[in-house]
Order: sequence, then structure tokens, then C-alpha cells
Amino acid sequence: MQARPQPASEPVGQGQGPERLPLPPMAALDEAQRAAAQALIDGPRKAVYGPFVPLLRTPALLERVAQLGETLRFNGTLDARIRELVISATAAAVGNQFEWVMHQPLAQAAGVSGDALEALRIGARPQGLADDEQAALDFAQQLLREHGVADITYERALGVFGEAGVVELATLVGYFAMVSWVMNVARTPSLANAKAQPLPGRPA
Repeated sequence: MQARPQPASEPVGQGQGPERLPLPPMAALDEAQRAAAQALIDGPRKAVYGPFVPLLRTPALLERVAQLGETLRFNGTLDARIRELVISATAAAVGNQFEWVMHQPLAQAAGVSGDALEALRIGARPQGLADDEQAALDFAQQLLREHGVADITYERALGVFGEAGVVELATLVGYFAMVSWVMNVARTPSLANAKAQPLPGRPA
């Protein structure tokens, strides 16, 4: 008979404690890992950081995740204001400090109001959003909460962003939830020089 799993003795998720999968020394990397790290350094990110630190254990996966992220962030069709709002909302929803402190300032610089971002930070509902921001946020938060979207939410997003935009929105949410979960498991720390207020009650 298979033993029943025992309850965890500490809360699951990002958790307190030391980083589980820190950046290995360069001398310890194999050829594929060094090539993947160098591609990040030579690309728009200019360094190995965030989710790519734990992903470095699987270079082929890192390369594909990085390519998808680059497409969404640097070659997507969504306005930067919408993209950064959705990324910030996703980071707040899944409790990832790294993505929050990285993208909250980018969202504000792109035109999202500081009050709206502060509401997301503390788990409140933002007020006074522009129509396209509200449509994107409702779509993202419902997708994260219910793993799908209602017809009214879909139709509103469709009317604002079109079919391609809706697909990009869903992919954006999924991508940043995925990399946030990887970092939550790895206990990847947030940026040391972050200027954003961190998410409350989450490890730094």
C-alpha cells in the first residue's frame, strides 16, 4: 500500500529560508550551460538573473523560456502600459517579489497610475483605470483566479485588443505565472537595488 503524503510542516510556496538554486560558479557550468548564459548576456537582458538562475540547470528549457519572454516583452503587440500592468498583476497574484519589484516601476513609467499599482500591491481592487487597463486587468485576474474567463470578460477584452491581443494577454499571464512559480520554488531573491515597495508578507 502506498503511504499517504504527510502535510507540509511549513507553508508551501516561495517560503522563508535560503535560496535553493543559486547561480552556480561559472567554472562549474558545462558547455551547454555556458552557452545559454552567454546568450542571455549577449541578448536584451544583458545578464543572468531572475528565473534564468534556476533555469540554468536545464539549458534547453532556459533558451526556450527566454525566447518566449523576449517575444512577449520586446516584440509583442500590446502597449507597454497594458503589458506591464498585467505582469505586475500576475506577480502580485502569485506572490513573486522579483517580478513585482522589477515590473512595478516599469508599469508606472509606462503610464499606469501609482494608486492602481499600490492597490494591486496590497491586494485591493484598483480604481479609476482606463477602459483598456480595466479590460486587461479583469481578464488577467479572472484567468489567474478561475483558470478561464467568462464570456463577458472575453468579449470585452476581444473588443479592445482583438483576437491576437487576447491570445497575447493569456500567454503573458501564463508566462509570468510560470517563471514566478519557478522562482517561488527556487526562493530566488528579488533585485537588491529595487526601487518598488515590496509585496507585503512575501520573502524578499
